[in-house]
Amino acid sequence: MPPSASTSNIVQFGVFELDLQRVELRKQGVKVKLQEQPLTVLRVLLENPGQIVSRDELRRRVWSANTFVEFDQGLYSAMARLRDVLGDSSDSPRFIETVARRGYRFIAPISMHVVPIPVEITRPAEDDQHDFRRHSLRRWISSVLAGLLGGALLLVIVFTFDVAGVREWLRTRTTPIRSIAVLPLENLSRDPEQEYFADGMTDELITTLAQMGTVRVVSRTSVMRYKKISEPIAQVGRELGVDAVVEGTVERSGNRVRIRVQLIQAATDRHLWAQTYDREFKDALALESEAAGDIVREIQSDLTPAQKQRWSTVRKVDPEAYEAYLKGIYFSNKRNAADFDRAIGYFNQAIAEDSQYAAAYSGLSDALLGEIFTGTPAEKVREKATFTAQKAIEIDPSSAEAHNSLGGIREFWDWDWAAAEKEYLRAIELNPNLVAGHQDYALFLAFQGRFEQAIAEAQRSQDLDPLSPFVRTTFCLDLGLARRYAEAIGKCRQALELDPNFRHAHGNLVSIYLAMGKNEQAVEEYEKVATLAGTPPAEIASIRVAFEQGGIKGFLRQMVEQSEKEGDGVEVASRYALLGEKDQAMFWLEKAYRQRSPMMEFLKENSEFDNLRSDPRFRELVRRIGLGT
Repeated sequence: MPPSASTSNIVQFGVFELDLQRVELRKQGVKVKLQEQPLTVLRVLLENPGQIVSRDELRRRVWSANTFVEFDQGLYSAMARLRDVLGDSSDSPRFIETVARRGYRFIAPISMHVVPIPVEITRPAEDDQHDFRRHSLRRWISSVLAGLLGGALLLVIVFTFDVAGVREWLRTRTTPIRSIAVLPLENLSRDPEQEYFADGMTDELITTLAQMGTVRVVSRTSVMRYKKISEPIAQVGRELGVDAVVEGTVERSGNRVRIRVQLIQAATDRHLWAQTYDREFKDALALESEAAGDIVREIQSDLTPAQKQRWSTVRKVDPEAYEAYLKGIYFSNKRNAADFDRAIGYFNQAIAEDSQYAAAYSGLSDALLGEIFTGTPAEKVREKATFTAQKAIEIDPSSAEAHNSLGGIREFWDWDWAAAEKEYLRAIELNPNLVAGHQDYALFLAFQGRFEQAIAEAQRSQDLDPLSPFVRTTFCLDLGLARRYAEAIGKCRQALELDPNFRHAHGNLVSIYLAMGKNEQAVEEYEKVATLAGTPPAEIASIRVAFEQGGIKGFLRQMVEQSEKEGDGVEVASRYALLGEKDQAMFWLEKAYRQRSPMMEFLKENSEFDNLRSDPRFRELVRRIGLGT
């Protein structure tokens, strides 16, 4: 019988080709593994070569109609995977160009081919049909019997002699779990006011599991993006890069708390383990600790002595103190000035109810430091932040969060670099999954000029919190201080793909573009920063006018004028330094020194101060803060 033929449409670009019939991507003829969503995104882009494909069009074509909240992250993840496979970059694209605030465009030349696919169909002769079926059945029965006998013989050998420990291997999971994400516990209390409790229990579970050290535990920031969102576990696993996922529910009714958690293998969506815990509210911490311990046993079977000690000795906490603490965590995690105020109130309430509550002291210290970075004068809260961090460590020396907070105080306000590094390293030792520990230590190392170490730590923080714009923006700052500007821009752009309104990423880009001499781009980013900060439109317009009339110096003078009103002295000095006005720059730096500005650490490596490096006054100031010889 002659072969039948079908055709396949092939779109070719560079060394790649997309087979539209088989829906597969190939590189130099070899199939490339790529998930369904990025593959569909590629197909849509190739259907419109050279044209902008809007985000709305991609949402309509690739994501289901009821997908909205998770679309931004889904699109970012799909584009990241697609670019990774193509060896492409958003900064210097060869294939896919990002069109800011609009969408994407496929920019490489493409060609279309129609390829015939021969399909050989062979049937037995009509007279041989009966014999064919009879022999096929006989072969099938023989193969089954042989398989059963062979399998039985193999099992006898294995379990009799335990060949190479195979008996133990068969008893345990064949795929090790090296990374895990705890998805937000669902609030079943039917009371929106109890959301803080569900979120707080999620945080506690993440924190406890993170102390394992042997398993990467994804940070709260990334997992909270999946709150109230139903996505396939396999997709969540891919987006977070984890082997397993913990999901569950929490229900509080009067005096009782019930938590149900389950461990799921991400790639296969296979349930590995599930358990329900029911306790009185006063025992909620013990409940959470027991759940974490059971999950750890399921993952690694044998606990170390330190882990057994940690999960067997849970200090009882006053129920009202615990409730206030959970509310404090809930508001502190929002990371803005108003909510830091509310968090501080709740942490103080928790301490008033239980004066030996280490976690409440640690939370209070973190919230106080957060207030400083959102504009509260440091002298008003620094002393209390120090006291509360030290008090937390006094009560619980194993508090990684408290050691990390104390590291920040030693670095930014005490300028005690050795003590700061000691605290950061201790925090990471106690909790290798502490994102803030790796992130803060990375920035410390970058400020000190130890860039190779800094970038390694920044990468660890990103691995632990892959969907956080804040983590990627800090990574951008580390790279900028190292003067790896192209990579720094890439990190900030990634942060803005996660959150287009993340003001700090735009702010970093202003400094990077100024350092590169890309003045137009610097002005554009500064306008975005001003808009997001709520600057009146007239003031924003004056920025553009100043640049058009006076060039970069006109722009910098406008920046000086605005930062003198409300900016830190170091920030004002950096603008004067860029203008070449050394006396004014030194005046503001001396003022910042007297006020013990936390930004003084920028002096050592920030390129904005390069004009001052030959000035003896500047070198003496750097020496005084312990960053120069």
